[in-house]
Amino acid sequence: MTNANYEFAAHVKDLPVGKTKCIVASDKEILLCHIAEGFFAVDNLCSHAAERLSAGKLKGHKILCPLHGAAFDVRDGCALSRPATLPLRSYGVRVEGDDILINTDP
Repeated sequence: MTNANYEFAAHVKDLPVGKTKCIVASDKEILLCHIAEGFFAVDNLCSHAAERLSAGKLKGHKILCPLHGAAFDVRDGCALSRPATLPLRSYGVRVEGDDILINTDP
């Protein structure tokens, strides 16, 4: 498997289950999330009010915006509750050894 479109995001050991980490890759703020199902990555800004989701709470597969409480599914970026109606962009993630890699290409 080639890493041509993937960038290093974090080490597996540095992101326990139930935690998030904001990273910058390809000049984008991305929220890396570790849930029971694995690692997922979405835009770090809420699609409703551009608030940083890294300041929000991760509950299962949902990230909650700290400003108005909008919920998003970190697995695909889908908006789950108002006031957000637009999804977040999601990014491909894979793990190789202890490295978490993300694909920031469209």
